[in-house]
Amino acid sequence: MKAAVCRAFGEPLAIESVDISGPGEFDVLVDVRACAICHSDIFYADGAWGGDLPAVYGHEAAGVVRQAGASVTAVRPGDHVVVTLIRSCGHCHYCSSGSLVMCEEVFPQQTKSPLSDGKGNALIQAMATGAFAEQVLVHQSQVVAIPDTIPFASASLLACGVITGYGAVANTAAVKPGNAVVVVGCGGVGLNSVQGAALHGADPIIAVDLSSSKLDAARRFGATHTVNPATDDAAGFVRELTAARGADFVFVTVGAIAAFNSAFDYITKNGAIVIVGMPPAGVMAEYDPGTMAAWNQQILGSKMGESVIARDIPALIELYRQGRLKLDELVTATYPLEEINEAIAAVKNGDALRNVIVFD
Repeated sequence: MKAAVCRAFGEPLAIESVDISGPGEFDVLVDVRACAICHSDIFYADGAWGGDLPAVYGHEAAGVVRQAGASVTAVRPGDHVVVTLIRSCGHCHYCSSGSLVMCEEVFPQQTKSPLSDGKGNALIQAMATGAFAEQVLVHQSQVVAIPDTIPFASASLLACGVITGYGAVANTAAVKPGNAVVVVGCGGVGLNSVQGAALHGADPIIAVDLSSSKLDAARRFGATHTVNPATDDAAGFVRELTAARGADFVFVTVGAIAAFNSAFDYITKNGAIVIVGMPPAGVMAEYDPGTMAAWNQQILGSKMGESVIARDIPALIELYRQGRLKLDELVTATYPLEEINEAIAAVKNGDALRNVIVFD
């Protein structure tokens, strides 16, 4: 099996032979057909959040089940599936409360990686997935069966970018019709917050980004208005569109410190800032607690859109099949595994919404 193995931060990803152990009782072995490149993979590989090496990254995947453990009931060999990093036991304190993304169970793959290099040395299965590879071995809770009519490249986006951006709107914030929404950052995650807000009847939906092309994309995904804070008074623009009050929800979908600090300029009384994007470790933002208390404001964290994948991914697929959710339009370009460095470089340069590694 070939995989893109990160040997050292800052060095190119190398295509190497990787051995993978067979499925355990609750495991699923998937032949990967597509894996999108998320900024989280890049941040980890660049050392922004620490992490051990060598490792195989990639966590937005879709493919075909090759083998399933004896106790796996949700999927069977031959099924097309989305593979996510959300691994949950279903019975711990957090799972029992419905927050599967915060599961506290320690799984066997966390203590012994299923991956090793050609010499038998252990490789880290990064982000519980390791999908920049021809195959992945994951817990059954990480996969959801999908119709075999959905293109793998489009389906792979459901594993992270879509459920993270859309879920922040639908699950974390529970946006209602008529709520005023600002989305800061219009990359792959931000555009899904935009289209999530549109599907939930928010108005206005104001997209904020430094890139004109991404603001144009935000319009196509449902933004009613756009603004570039580098050239315009974004806070004044938001107030003008909201009767001088500000937005009910501000979704910060990028990891830039300026984006976090500016969010407080857009919020109204009784409003909430929803933190979706993650900055490098150690980066701190500032806020005025007195104003937040006096204005009854909130800051909400949103990990993976607080998604329950067995519920949310089928619902999103139905929206896609109805033509109401854009997936195909998020794919900027596809690359073979051998060209992963070029695909990552394009993402780093801001030239892509989502580049996808595809496998024959």
